[in-house]
Amino acid sequence: MAIQPIRLFGDPVLRRPAAAVVDFDKELRTLVADLTDTMLEAPGAGLAAPQIGVGLRVFTWFVDGEVGHLVNPDLTLSEETQHGPEGCLSIPELRADCTRALSVVARGWDMHGEPLVVEGSELLARAIQHETDHLDGVLFLDRLDTAARKAAMKEIRESEWFGLERPTVKVSPHATRGLGL
Repeated sequence: MAIQPIRLFGDPVLRRPAAAVVDFDKELRTLVADLTDTMLEAPGAGLAAPQIGVGLRVFTWFVDGEVGHLVNPDLTLSEETQHGPEGCLSIPELRADCTRALSVVARGWDMHGEPLVVEGSELLARAIQHETDHLDGVLFLDRLDTAARKAAMKEIRESEWFGLERPTVKVSPHATRGLGL
């Protein structure tokens, strides 16, 4: 399909909760293809629709050679946690240690409207939680402790990409009818 520009930290779309997908149609399949192509080109372990400016609850992942997607995810998290490095395609060149659940069971749908259950641990669990956070308007920076978040924000402010280009608002090629978007 098409590689899309990835929205960067500071773009308001990254802080808005995404709307549930109600139409499992050609536009949704195009969105999943665009997300997958963009994620693989970046390259990244995951990409959520808001990161390409589409306010719908859809994300893709690429972990351990497996490419997948999930629509309207609902997560069940383990009580056991993991602490390790995390990054984000919307915050280039920044990595910080972040605590996440060690494993996850994600329930949702595929792009054809078929029920889907994804179980993962470690990196896949981290990716699923990270991308679901994007759908809720949450960035991994929000999950860092105060000192780590302060250091991350300093690094962002000093980065070459921050503040150079203000986000532009474009009309999405993906249908958002009835969603008020």
